[in-house]
Amino acid sequence: MADPARARRLAKRIAQIIASALEHEVKDPRVARVTITEAKVTADLREATVYYTVFGESLSSPPDEAGAAAALESAKGVLRSKVGQGTGIKFTPTLTFVPDNVPDSARRMDELLARAREADEQVARLAADASHAGDPDPYRAADEDDVDEDLGGEDTSRDTGTPPRDTRGD
Repeated sequence: MADPARARRLAKRIAQIIASALEHEVKDPRVARVTITEAKVTADLREATVYYTVFGESLSSPPDEAGAAAALESAKGVLRSKVGQGTGIKFTPTLTFVPDNVPDSARRMDELLARAREADEQVARLAADASHAGDPDPYRAADEDDVDEDLGGEDTSRDTGTPPRDTRGD
């Protein structure tokens, strides 16, 4: 087993080598819009999983993900030899290409945030025209007349300030 820090460094280096090879050396036009987002290497440094994203020509045209996957699969041998040359390790890891779902997740989050923003705006519009239910001041002070009526006519609101006397007999 290799050191986890070494595996992370190797994964980062593999992602750089593959990205550079796709840009400069692989002549397949289907990989022109492929971006390498991340690479992960197993603890024994024998297998590398490379995550990629495919962008379309424009915002309105969908990306050719199937074509990019086929192009990466056909260029796997060339890319593995480039990784072997660029890393100089004893055993060059086998490469597995996996489409990255982070852009789809980000797009979904943006849609959810936009929907939540619209709901907040609708609540704010409704609240602007709304009024409170019940009395405008539910904690108003009781009037003297109200105290007399509540207590049966006696006004016991006065406090003498002296504590009651103990009459138990000492």
